[in-house]
Amino acid sequence: MQLASRLASRSPVLRSEYPLSDDQIRAVAPSIFADAPHESRSERYSYVPTATVLQELRGEGFEPFMVCQTRVRQDDRRDYTKHMIRLRHASQINGREANEIMLLNSHDGTSSYQMLAGMFRFVCSNGLVCGDTVADVRVPYKGDVAGHVIEGAYEVLHGFDRAQASRDAMQAITLDVGESEVFARPRSR
Repeated sequence: MQLASRLASRSPVLRSEYPLSDDQIRAVAPSIFADAPHESRSERYSYVPTATVLQELRGEGFEPFMVCQTRVRQDDRRDYTKHMIRLRHASQINGREANEIMLLNSHDGTSSYQMLAGMFRFVCSNGLVCGDTVADVRVPYKGDVAGHVIEGAYEVLHGFDRAQASRDAMQAITLDVGESEVFARPRSR
């Protein structure tokens, strides 16, 4: 998984074991609710409202459990700067396995719209996670942005269906003792 942009480790962050409310999100990452692009954007810039995408994903059962936003040097950019939302299906927020969507956006031109989706398994209590992405959608701020965002959201959701079918098929395979030992043995170099 590779983000098109980076967020500094000292960026304001809120993470919860329960779905976050809009008020909780707004307190940490107000740029998610920007109602227009920053004034520095030209007429060619096509605005992608993160709050609208968030509402659509909530409608599909995905809830935000983590948000963050970059710090800014210029106060006039605070409500438009780069932000990230991590969402999981409501039934999986604290599960051993989770379908997760990571949404990255800004309204001041500091990053492109990006939606990553992956299936993750929590390996141990120290937070180790393994998994892989099932979709990576990037949309530049020009042309039919709304159409590309909607198309990307469906690509993400269908990616979960394909990955779930593959995971179910693998879990249905039963290994005998010998096969289990061979599978678990480290490979020699």
